[in-house]
Amino acid sequence: MPPKKKRLDPQRETPTPADARRDQALREQSYREQALKLFPHVCARCCREFSGKRLRELTVHHKDHDHMNNPPDGGNWELLCLYCHDNEHQDYERSGYYDGSVFGDSDQESRSGFRPFEGLKDLLKPQNDESNSG
Repeated sequence: MPPKKKRLDPQRETPTPADARRDQALREQSYREQALKLFPHVCARCCREFSGKRLRELTVHHKDHDHMNNPPDGGNWELLCLYCHDNEHQDYERSGYYDGSVFGDSDQESRSGFRPFEGLKDLLKPQNDESNSG
């Protein structure tokens, strides 16, 4: 026997104007809404302008990459389009900040301890070939 379907209260399904105002107030308090009020609707990297439905393509980027750092003046935010925002985070990952290491740092060993170019400098030094000096 199939389970009985629970009837929903029709009054609970329909949002009231008070609910809509409360939801809008909560959204406006979010840092995205604050940033959209503070800054022009332009990507800070590619300078494309956004309006209407395309405004959803504009995201808030935290300059210090700390999503808990949300000052009311927007000092840690910049508006970026989806593409520039993704590119910014890919650059950040490539530079190694997510795991605390810095890729390409010649003084640091790799995590495995393997140093593929160790001794290469000595191999490339010109050697005094006695057969040429005769």
